[in-house]
Amino acid sequence: MSFPPTLKQLRYLVALHRTNHFGKAADACHVTQSTLSAGLQELENLLGTQLVERTKRSVMFTALGEEIVRRAQSILNDVDDLTDLATSAKDPLKGIVRMGVIPTIAPFLLPKIMPAISKKLPDLELHLREDKSAELCELVRTGELDLVLYALPYACGDVVELPLFHDPFLVAFPAGEAPKGGIKSTELDEKRLMLLEEGHCLRDHALEACQLLGRGARREMAGTSLNTILQMVAAGHGITLLPGMAVEAGLTEGTGVEVLPFADIVPTRTIGLIWRKTNPRASTFEALGKVIKEVGAEHP
Repeated sequence: MSFPPTLKQLRYLVALHRTNHFGKAADACHVTQSTLSAGLQELENLLGTQLVERTKRSVMFTALGEEIVRRAQSILNDVDDLTDLATSAKDPLKGIVRMGVIPTIAPFLLPKIMPAISKKLPDLELHLREDKSAELCELVRTGELDLVLYALPYACGDVVELPLFHDPFLVAFPAGEAPKGGIKSTELDEKRLMLLEEGHCLRDHALEACQLLGRGARREMAGTSLNTILQMVAAGHGITLLPGMAVEAGLTEGTGVEVLPFADIVPTRTIGLIWRKTNPRASTFEALGKVIKEVGAEHP
């Protein structure tokens, strides 16, 4: 092998592995499909081995290809971290930060924290992406995102977790069904309790809250979004647990749904940030977390 692989070739390979599609990988790398294909062919020629099995309908990586993808991702992360280190050394509160946010936080918290971030960290440029926890975790791992605003705990590998504030769960009832004087944890009717479908971390944290309360939840009724769940509650099909920030943001307004806090135990989810342990911009993320924490404390 007369020349080593280039970073561009490695990025092409990693993008193809992530998307499993030549066209999508080319779009992700901002090149044409023919350019990406040629780059991958050059990489295989340099290494003297086939990394990808190409058919008209699918893309399959060889066993060696899988291992090279894993090592290529590690190399690319190190290169990105090296660039971030230089940026952070110049001014940790300046530059672009790519942040992911989960759907059960984004619409409720972002409108409140963005003005505060713009005011207190004016030289920090946030690029935002909303997606489910698993997808955002993968994007942090591959270096496409710097950090994620999550509901903790969430297993995301070798990351730093920075808890910021607690978001309480409230109980939502159909109109006219909320008990007078509040509700105790022992009074929660688990046979009527509906949660989000599998894949949403809010479901996992709500189930943890149910265990804390000594209750379960209906398995046969699950919604794809908080709005769907609210519509089912409003129609009288059951009750649900809602994050306090969603209620604070007006999610239940106009639905006829009644919301009550628990009168005894107060189950919560922890809102926080995560980033790769090797990312050198920890001081930047901590400054960002401080602003988010201040806003979160004002809007429990």
